[in-house]
Amino acid sequence: MSPPLAPKIIAGVTPPVATEADLLAIPIGGDSDSDPLDDLPGLDAAAGGTIARARASGEFCGKRHETFVVHLQSDTWRTSRVVLVGAPADTTGTADANAGETDRLRDAAAVAGRLADARRFRRVAFVCRGPGDEPSLAQAAAEGLVIGSYRDTRYKTETGRSLDGPEEGRSVCTVLQSDGRPGDALADAVRRGMALGDATNVARRLANEPSNILTPRAFAEQAVEAVEPTGIRTEVLDERAITDLGMGLLLGVAQGSREPPRLLVMRYDPPGAPEAPLLGLIGKGVTFDSGGISIKPAGGMEWMKSDMAGGAAVVGAMRAIGQLGAGRRVIGVVPMTENMPGGRAIRPGDILTGASGTTVEVINTDAEGRLILGDAIWYARQQGATHLVDVATLTGACVVALGDAASGLFGRPETWSAAVRRAAVRAGEAVWPMPLYKAYREQLRSEMADLMNVGGRAAGACTAASFLEAFTDGLPWAHLDVAGTAWHEKARDDAAAGATGVMVRTLAALASDEGSWEA
Repeated sequence: MSPPLAPKIIAGVTPPVATEADLLAIPIGGDSDSDPLDDLPGLDAAAGGTIARARASGEFCGKRHETFVVHLQSDTWRTSRVVLVGAPADTTGTADANAGETDRLRDAAAVAGRLADARRFRRVAFVCRGPGDEPSLAQAAAEGLVIGSYRDTRYKTETGRSLDGPEEGRSVCTVLQSDGRPGDALADAVRRGMALGDATNVARRLANEPSNILTPRAFAEQAVEAVEPTGIRTEVLDERAITDLGMGLLLGVAQGSREPPRLLVMRYDPPGAPEAPLLGLIGKGVTFDSGGISIKPAGGMEWMKSDMAGGAAVVGAMRAIGQLGAGRRVIGVVPMTENMPGGRAIRPGDILTGASGTTVEVINTDAEGRLILGDAIWYARQQGATHLVDVATLTGACVVALGDAASGLFGRPETWSAAVRRAAVRAGEAVWPMPLYKAYREQLRSEMADLMNVGGRAAGACTAASFLEAFTDGLPWAHLDVAGTAWHEKARDDAAAGATGVMVRTLAALASDEGSWEA
C-alpha cells in the first residue's frame, strides 16, 4: 500500500517572526479581550492594523473553524502570508482542561492543514500557543496538520496527481512555539503526532478503497503491508484454517460471496514486556455489506464499502503502536469478509455454530458484523488476550442515538470501560457510555438456539453489544460502535469527505497507557 498523502512534520527552532514559510497559521482563542496576541508582538503592525480592524468590526470573531488570511508588509517577518484560525477555549466542561486545549489545537491545525492543501502551499508553519502541557499541544498540532491535509485523490484523473502519491513530493509543516524555544521534548511530541496522524490516514485510505478492489484478500494484503515495517508480526488465516478452527459464524456470513474470507492476526510483543496484560483489539472487517438476503435499500448502499472501518482502525492502531513503541503486548484480530445475497447465502431462520460452541439463530442477515466479531473475540481469547476492545460500524441504532458527534461505548466492568473512555479523551475522540442492562440480553433469547442475532427494533445498539458480550467469557471488554463517526458524507473545514479513521488514536493511547488497568 502506498503511503498516504501527508506532509512531513518537523519541530521548529525559530520564533514565528523569523520562520520562513508559504503560510504561517496562528490559532486564535476568541476575541481581542480573551486573546490579545501579546505573545506575537508586532504581528498586527506588520499587517497594517488589518487584524485589529477585523476583530473590532466583527469580520473575524475567532469562532471555531473560522479563518482570516492577511498579508504582512514588513521586512521583519520572514513569512508574508498569515492565516488566523478560530480556536476558542472549550467552555462546555465536558473534558479535562489539558484535553480541551489539545483538542482545540488539533482542530485548528487540521483546518490550517486543509486550507494549505487546497491552496497548494508547500511550506506551512503552525504556531503552537495557548495554556496546557507544551508537548501534548505540539503532538496534537502535528496530528491535526497530517489529518487535515489528507485528500484521497487516487482515482481522480483531473487533479494532476498520480494514484500512488503526491505530485511533487511531500509538503513540510513546522510546529512552532510562540517564543521559538526548541527542545527534545517538542521534537519527540511532533514525531508522535505525525505517527498517529499517519496511522489515522492509513485507516482512512483503507476504508475509502472501493470494494471491487478491497476484497477480503486484498484487505489482508494491504494491512500486512501497512503494519509489518513497524515490527508487527502478522498471520493471515485462509478459509481452510478458518474452517479448521470451527468459525461457523464468520464462514456463515462469507458463504454468500464468491470472495473467500480471511482472518488477519497482528501481534506486537515488545522486548521485556510481561506476558500479561495482553490487550486484544478486534475490528469488524466487512469489505462490503449488501445486507445479504435481508438486503439493504439501494439509497446510500455505496457507503457500505466502509463497513470495514473498524478493522481499518485496528490496522491503523497497530501501525501506530509499532511505530511508537508501546510498552504493553497487543494482539489485533480482524475478520474479513463480504456479506452478499448469493445462492449459497445464509437465510433468516438458519442456525450457525461459532468456534466457541455458541449457536445463533439468524433472524436478520444484515446483522452480520456481530456474527464475525463473535468468532474473532473468541480467537483473541484463545490467544491469551486479557483485556478486549472491539471496534465496529455495527448499528444504525447508534447513529440514531448519537449521530456523528460521538461513538457509542459499551463495556464491563465499569473500570475497564472508564479506562477506554479516558484514552478516548486523551486522544480527542468523543465517546459516550451506553447501558448494558440484562433486559437487552433477554431480547436475544431464542427458542431454537443459544441466541438470536437481533433483538427487535428497540434498543438496537444495546442488544447488539449484549450479543458481543456473550463471547467475552467475562473478560474486561469494551465495544465501540462507530457507525455514526467512521464516515463524513461531505467535506468539512477540518477534514475531507470520506472515512475518518476514528478510534485509531484512542486504541493507540490505550495501548500506551502507563497507568494500571484496573479490572
